[in-house]
Amino acid sequence: MSTIFWIVALVIVASASTLIGFLLRKYLGLRSVDSAERRADDILTEAKTKQKQILLEANEKSILVMEQAKGEVSDLRKDLQHQQKRLEQRETLFDQKLLDLENRQQSLYDKAKRVEALKKEIEDVKSQQLQKLEKIATFSQNEARDILLKNVEEKMQNDLLGRIRKLQDENNEEVEKQAKEILSVAIQRVSHSHAAETTTTVINLPSDEMKGRIIGREGRNIKTIEQLTGVEIIIDDTPEAILVSGFNPIRRHLAKRTLEKLIADGRIHPGRIEATIEEAKKELALDIKKAGEDTLYELGVTGIDPKLVMLLGRLKYRTSYGQNQLLHSVEVAKLSTILAEELGANVAVCKKGGIFHDIGKAVDQEVQGGHPEIGFDILKKFGLPEEVAYLCIAHHEDAPKTLEGVICKVADAISGARPGSRKDSFEHYIQRLDELEAVANSFAGVDKTYAIQAGREIRVFVKPLEIDDYKATILARDIADKIEKELKYPGEIKVNLIRETRIIEYAR
Repeated sequence: MSTIFWIVALVIVASASTLIGFLLRKYLGLRSVDSAERRADDILTEAKTKQKQILLEANEKSILVMEQAKGEVSDLRKDLQHQQKRLEQRETLFDQKLLDLENRQQSLYDKAKRVEALKKEIEDVKSQQLQKLEKIATFSQNEARDILLKNVEEKMQNDLLGRIRKLQDENNEEVEKQAKEILSVAIQRVSHSHAAETTTTVINLPSDEMKGRIIGREGRNIKTIEQLTGVEIIIDDTPEAILVSGFNPIRRHLAKRTLEKLIADGRIHPGRIEATIEEAKKELALDIKKAGEDTLYELGVTGIDPKLVMLLGRLKYRTSYGQNQLLHSVEVAKLSTILAEELGANVAVCKKGGIFHDIGKAVDQEVQGGHPEIGFDILKKFGLPEEVAYLCIAHHEDAPKTLEGVICKVADAISGARPGSRKDSFEHYIQRLDELEAVANSFAGVDKTYAIQAGREIRVFVKPLEIDDYKATILARDIADKIEKELKYPGEIKVNLIRETRIIEYAR
C-alpha cells in the first residue's frame, strides 16, 4: 500500500511540476513577445524620425542645387547673348567689307578696261610711227635694229671686255681664295702613300736551279700553274728571279703566293700545285675580307653587307694608272668627309660615297660596262641609299646634281692629281699631250700650241691680226669647253691663251 501511495504521489507531483513549468514558460514567452514588440515600436519610431530629418536635409540641398543651377543658366544666357551680339557685329562688318571689295573689284575692272584701251591706242601709234620711220630711213625695223646693235657692239666692245675681265678677276680671286683655303686644309689633314704597280710581279728565287723545277718535266709544272691561275710565268736569263705577268692583279697575287709556298716547301709537281693553289685561294679570300673590314673600321663605317665588304677588299689588288684603288678610295672618303664638314654637306653620305665611289672597279674586268654604272647597280643591290649610290656616277659627271656629288668629284680629282699618285706609261703620256695640242689647234686663229707641266697647262699662241682681245677671251673658254667634252684627264688643265703684237721700227 505504501508503495502504491508513493507512486501516486510521485505522479501527482510530476503532473503538478509539468503544469507549473508550462504555465511559467507561457508567462515568460508572453513577456518576451511584449518586450520585442516594444523594441520594434521604438526602432520604427526612431527610423521615422531619421527619415524626416533626411527628407528635410534633401529638400534643403535640392533647393541649393536648383538655386546654383539657376545662377549658372543665367550666366550662360548672358554669355550667349554677348556672343550673339559679337557675331551680329562681325556679320555686319563682313557685309560692309564684302561691299567694299565688290566696289573695288568693279573699280579695278573698269581701270583694266581703260588700260587695255590705252595700250591698244599706244600700239596703234607705235605702229604708225614705225611705218613713218621706215619710210623716212628706207630701212625695215629688223635692218635698223641690226645696224644699231652692230654699232653699239663695236663701240662698247672694249668697255664690255674690261667689265668681263674685272668681274672674272674679282670672282675668280675670291672663289680661288676660299677654295684654296678649304682644299689646302683638307689635303694637309689627309696624307696617304700610293703603291705604284704594273702588270708584272717579280718573284725572287733561292737559286737558278729552282727555275728548272718550276718548269718541270716537259713544262708540265709551269703549264699547270698558268692554267689554274690564269697568268703567264716568264722565265728568262734574269738571275734568281722570274716574272708573273697578268692583267688581273688578283690572279697575279694568287700565282705569287702559290709559287712562294711551292718554293718554300720544295715539292713541286702537278698534284702539289693544285693543293697549294686551293690553299692560297683560301688565304687570299681571308686577306681580301680582312682588308675590307680594316678599311671600314678605319673610317668608322658600319652596317655594310659582308659581300660588299669582300668587294671593297678586292680593290686592294686593283690599280688604276698605277694607283692602288683601295688606298685611293680611303683617301677620297677622308677628303670628302673633311670637305663636307667645311661646306655643310651630308657627312655620312660623303664618307660612304667616297669609300664606295670606285667599287665598280672590283668587278669591271668581269662584268660588261663602265665602272660608274656597275658601282651604282652594286650599291643599289646591297640596299645603300640613292644619294650614296649616285656618287659612283657623279664623280665622272661634268656637273653633278648634288653638293655631295661635287664634293666626291673634287676629292677624287685631288687624290688622282696629287704628284706621285699615278703612273703613266711614256707612250700614253705622249699621246695625251698630242691630243691636248690637237684640240687647241683645231680652232681658227691659233698659231702655235704647247702642252707643258705634264699636261696640266696648255699655252696657246693666237694670230694677233685675226684674234682681238675680246675674241681671245671667248676662244680660251671654247678651248677649255672642248677639252672637258672630248678628253679624259685627272685634275684640271689650265688654258693659257697668249696674244702678242710686236711692232719693230729702225732709227737710222
